[in-house]
Amino acid sequence: MGCRGRRVDPYAECLAHLSTTDRAAYLAGLLPGADLDHRGTSLSEELLTELLARLHDPATDRSRTGKVSFSRAEFAGEARFDGVEFGDEARFNGAKFTADARFDGAQFEGTAGFGGTEFAGDAGFPRATFGRDAWFDGATFHEQARFRWVEFGGDAEFNQAKFGLDARFNGARFGGDARFFGARFHRNAHFNRAAFARAAVMGPFVCVGELVLSEAVFDVAVTIEAATAGLVCRRTRWASTAALRLRYAGVDLSDAVLEYPVSIAAQSWPFVVIDEDVAGHGLTDPRVRVHSLRGVDAAHLVLTDVDLTDCRFAGAVHLDQLRMEGRCVLATAPSGVRRRGPWPVRWTPRKTLAEEHHWRAAHDTAADGWTSADGESALDPGALAAVYRQLRKAFEDGKNEPGAADFYYGEMEMRRHDPATPRAERGLLALYWAVSGYGLRASRALGWLLVAMIATVSVMMLWGLPKDDPKPESTGTVTGRSITLRTDTPDPANPDEPYRKRLTSERFDKSLRVVINSVVFRSSGQGLTTIGTYTEMASRLSEPVLLGLALLAVRGRVKR
Repeated sequence: MGCRGRRVDPYAECLAHLSTTDRAAYLAGLLPGADLDHRGTSLSEELLTELLARLHDPATDRSRTGKVSFSRAEFAGEARFDGVEFGDEARFNGAKFTADARFDGAQFEGTAGFGGTEFAGDAGFPRATFGRDAWFDGATFHEQARFRWVEFGGDAEFNQAKFGLDARFNGARFGGDARFFGARFHRNAHFNRAAFARAAVMGPFVCVGELVLSEAVFDVAVTIEAATAGLVCRRTRWASTAALRLRYAGVDLSDAVLEYPVSIAAQSWPFVVIDEDVAGHGLTDPRVRVHSLRGVDAAHLVLTDVDLTDCRFAGAVHLDQLRMEGRCVLATAPSGVRRRGPWPVRWTPRKTLAEEHHWRAAHDTAADGWTSADGESALDPGALAAVYRQLRKAFEDGKNEPGAADFYYGEMEMRRHDPATPRAERGLLALYWAVSGYGLRASRALGWLLVAMIATVSVMMLWGLPKDDPKPESTGTVTGRSITLRTDTPDPANPDEPYRKRLTSERFDKSLRVVINSVVFRSSGQGLTTIGTYTEMASRLSEPVLLGLALLAVRGRVKR
């Protein structure tokens, strides 16, 4: 196959195939700022070095070119363009770099085209400056792609680009749009401390590793669409609205600054442009999991259809204003019976914080099924009670009463276990928990009500009902023509027959009527012994309370 390199005027061959004499003559005629057109030419490392040396400007101590076109050129060996000043236009479209390509500190005054370029080695553009648009559409980076502290004065186009290893845009400044439509990062994508002045849409793209936006600054509204294993936004600053539409991602928002509403939503359907099977790249779970909201002002945060199972909420502010929409999954308490010392403990399912899991795993002897903190220190119950309280209000404001009920339960549990809570208050909370699960466990309240009713019926049958119902007795006195009558009812007589004979159907019926009337806070009107009278008084106080707690628990589960 013949040479495809563009011939060098006035010669008939490309630069690579010129004779030694003709090449020397051509190079001798070059001056700083000269135009270069070596499309399709194969350039060795030595030839490229010699070419750029002829363009060296002593005034700036840099190589300086005019318009440049290396489209479809092949660079054999290391290609060093460090510090080169490119003129109005620089084109490398379809070029191939067989080894490392170095553009450290290079300056592109006009547009720069690297569309379809293949970088077989490392591609380094640290501290390069692109005065106008930079096109890397369809470019392939087989090794490291380094764009640290790059200045993009215009749009930065990386549509359909492929990054084999890490892509580093740390400290880069995007003056125009940052477009990564259909891009694929096969490792991590780092945008630490990057600044986006006009990025309207980023993506959709695939990042098999972590997409790191820590300490990045977004000055204008932006939409980020990505299928990525992790999104790290520690101390990221959103100076305008933002919408993050994600798949497969674990999100860390620790200490992020949200000045305007920011939404994080799980994309329920695949992005069309990257709808190929991403499972082959290690992405298998399409859920979006938020791992941390520590240090975040949640007043501007909206979460939609995300998994909060292991999310750390403690340390966030204004959690009472956090908005959770769609189906947001929270951690659950382990269900079933566990042992605490010699006693069995039955856990009932409820929504919990991951921090409560950590505390119970570290301090509760019946912690089987609770998740440990993996080396982190567990928070104390007092701090968790405050977090539960704020999130409860967020659920209540969102008209999610069942969710708010679970967080009220968690708040009360943490108050009960908090050593700083006064002992008397902890005793009342323990009683409240045992009797009705803080007014949220209808089965527990109904169980105690049934026990109380059975106990009351038993006491009534054995000691509360008199031996016989007292019958009124009338006595009279005749004085002249007048008669004075007096009717008395004798005091109920305590039963004295054997206990077994007191357990009759008739006495059961009377006892049951007393109990039923007591539950609805009414007097039965039945004659009772002294023990029966006090028993009825006690049941009229306790049993309606238990019934009310059961009804309150049911209401908390069905109210909207």
